[in-house]
Amino acid sequence: MGSGEEDTGGGGGGAVRGAVLKALVVVGGVLLLRRLRRSTTRWDHARAVADALSGEKFSREQARKDPDNYFNLRMLTCPATEMVDGSRVLYFEQAFWRTPEKPFRQRFYMVKPCPKEMKCDVELSSYAIRDAEEYKNFCDRPKDQRPQPEEVIADIAERLTTIHLSQCGRGKRCLYEGSTPPEGFPNNWSGASYCTSDLSIHKNGEVHIWDKGFNDEGNQVWGTKAGPYEFKPAPKSKYDDMFSPLNFSAPLSLEKKLDKAYVIDDQ
Repeated sequence: MGSGEEDTGGGGGGAVRGAVLKALVVVGGVLLLRRLRRSTTRWDHARAVADALSGEKFSREQARKDPDNYFNLRMLTCPATEMVDGSRVLYFEQAFWRTPEKPFRQRFYMVKPCPKEMKCDVELSSYAIRDAEEYKNFCDRPKDQRPQPEEVIADIAERLTTIHLSQCGRGKRCLYEGSTPPEGFPNNWSGASYCTSDLSIHKNGEVHIWDKGFNDEGNQVWGTKAGPYEFKPAPKSKYDDMFSPLNFSAPLSLEKKLDKAYVIDDQ
């Protein structure tokens, strides 16, 4: 009986010690997680966004599922230079899948942390390019055949839009999301007086972009109305459905429809 009671007492003590140890581990884990979160600097967020935007992405799945509202577009982004303050400059272009050598939209993106007084993580601004023709297929060229960093800086023209991105909340599929201010930015393409943009970066590498133009009455005059374009990372093989109708250049009738569905030349 005596030895049995001692064993029982020892087991109870062990259980208590185990519970205390588990509690310490949990508390320690929470504190470590908080420290890790605090250690993510403003520049870490900016680098993460720049890296996520870079690469070749397509809207092929959307075009396949909803060809009335979406085209199979190629989005290609790559580093162009870095400013003295650490801001990253990316070159960005979009084209139809079948004619990547003929981009209909070209931009510089400048990625940097949000100003400290703002409640956001990353500031993403788009800029026009002074001589866009010189930059066609910039990312596809060998580095020694591209405009050099000092040329890139000199060719950054007027600012077109700015989106303020914040980390997505828990449970969301995205990593960062944001939009332009509600009043948007000046834009006079196809009867518009201002434009807005929404952008989100997802955990699977997708980038969702929704650009819209509005007239003075607030009516949407360009941009898709069905939702954002969803650009997914390029598949391992670009040739698996080379002969899909989605991958051929849009005929004239579709080009006319595109005027209302997507901006071809809004510089």
